Amino acid sequence: MVTHLQGAGGGGGGPAASGCCNALHLSEDNARFVLLAVVLLLYMVAGAALFQFLEQDTELAMVQKFWDVYSDFQRRMANESSPRVDMGLVHELLYAYGNASAVGLVHKRRRWDFAGSFHFVGTIVSTIGYGSTTPQTEMGRLAVILYGFLGCSGGILFFNLFLERIITFLAYALRYIHVRKLSKRVHEANGLNGRKVCVSSASLDDDEESLDNWKPSVYWVMLCLSVAATVVAACASLMYAPFEHWSFLESIYFCFVSFATIGFGDYVATQAETYPHDNWYRFGNFIFLVLGCCCTYSLFNVTSIVIKQALNWLIARLDFRCERAAGAANRMWRRQSQRIRRRRKSTARPNNLRRQRRPPLPIRHAPLCGDGVAAPNTNPGETGDSDSVYDSDGERRLSGEMISMKDFLQANKVSLAVMQKQLYETAQMQRWGVSAQPARGSGGGFTPGTVGPLAIVSQKLDNNA
Repeated sequence: MVTHLQGAGGGGGGPAASGCCNALHLSEDNARFVLLAVVLLLYMVAGAALFQFLEQDTELAMVQKFWDVYSDFQRRMANESSPRVDMGLVHELLYAYGNASAVGLVHKRRRWDFAGSFHFVGTIVSTIGYGSTTPQTEMGRLAVILYGFLGCSGGILFFNLFLERIITFLAYALRYIHVRKLSKRVHEANGLNGRKVCVSSASLDDDEESLDNWKPSVYWVMLCLSVAATVVAACASLMYAPFEHWSFLESIYFCFVSFATIGFGDYVATQAETYPHDNWYRFGNFIFLVLGCCCTYSLFNVTSIVIKQALNWLIARLDFRCERAAGAANRMWRRQSQRIRRRRKSTARPNNLRRQRRPPLPIRHAPLCGDGVAAPNTNPGETGDSDSVYDSDGERRLSGEMISMKDFLQANKVSLAVMQKQLYETAQMQRWGVSAQPARGSGGGFTPGTVGPLAIVSQKLDNNA
């Protein structure tokens, strides 16, 4: 009988600690989802308190100012020396002016000429939705629903394809830099003391032997995308500031709100009646919006990987021992097998054979380059006692006793180093949500994180922390 062997990344072999995930029967993905929901809720509560502190006094001051102006106007109209004015008509005028100003009919360019209509559909496809231009007819609102369904879907697909290509480009660029560094280190090592020195791949880089599968760090990619998004926003702000008569801070604010597809609508470009070099300005506005939205969308998706790493760290920090597939059954089976082994050892052995230890094995050293020294013999079967078999604890095992996977591999002269490395890498990929592509034709269950932008970033980047 062969017991289950646990990988180096799969947790300890002791009894599982009772955490929140085990109590709620949550998998790691579900625990991460619940934790993210809680963190976002707390983040929103903190944000609400922050903006209430920053904006509430200004709002109250603006309300008070409006009522002061209105009261002053009403007091003047009530003066006996002035002709009496119907305040109901004044209220209607103010209401109509407010609506006209909200939809951009006062001191603004035309909304529904071709240029204005193109700007409107651009806000639909990019999902910005400023709100400065809105349909006023029933057929127009129905057309927005049908047009926006396909337009938003195509826009999201465009952003995903851009994300895949920009991540691939950055991966190739960072890989090229990585290879150049490795080559430089090899040349420096070979030129040491004027003689050729054999430098193993382990001394250069643990991943050199599998350089084709090398992936750049998610932090380097996030840094590159941050620089790209900042450069685009800065250049766009330098264009918006003189044309729209905004300050540089207002221009940066507009760029972030637009590039992040938030689209408040308090600042909207190309809305004045006339501009110098009008056509070129509209074309530049279109190019900057496309580049800014693509770069910011890619940056947000890469940043989500870092947030996911933080959630994984928080789960481990809070001792969330999440259940994996058949994890509880495996632990129960392992504990039962260990109890049976101890019972058989204590009952089937004579007392004089229970604690016979084998001598410590000599350490196996890898030969240097060009050395012909053979490694010392580490096989206990070749020491003269071929019938003596020891288990992994150094104790003599009887012929009818259960054998573990580790003892089985040692008895058959199989190195555990390779298997432990593979098990550790597999456990790490499962732990951090990075998995290899499933083989075609294999029965596929859905795994969270294997579709959408998160899957694109996970496949292209090394996101193991």
